[in-house]
Amino acid sequence: MPAHRALAKLGGDLRRARLRRRWTQQSLAERAGVSLNTVKRMESGDPRMQWQMLARVLVVYGDIDKLHDLLDTGNDDIGLALLDEQLPRRIRPRKNSPNAF
Repeated sequence: MPAHRALAKLGGDLRRARLRRRWTQQSLAERAGVSLNTVKRMESGDPRMQWQMLARVLVVYGDIDKLHDLLDTGNDDIGLALLDEQLPRRIRPRKNSPNAF
């Protein structure tokens, strides 16, 4: 299932980021203000994790902007294309409209 694979990858990425900093799971938990069990569940890709916990760890890693920009609607190519498909081909002025040229 794609969602489970993505969460497993995220967990692995969080683990690698911690190891690169030479932090123990306990050290990360203390820095983020979460429990050791929470860090373990995050790193395992547990789908029941709360967003707040991920945000706390990203703050500690200095990567909170990545969560902020995750699904930035200004960069949603599919959503913008769907909206563009609904645009009218042309706009006609209304009769007796004060804004008509």
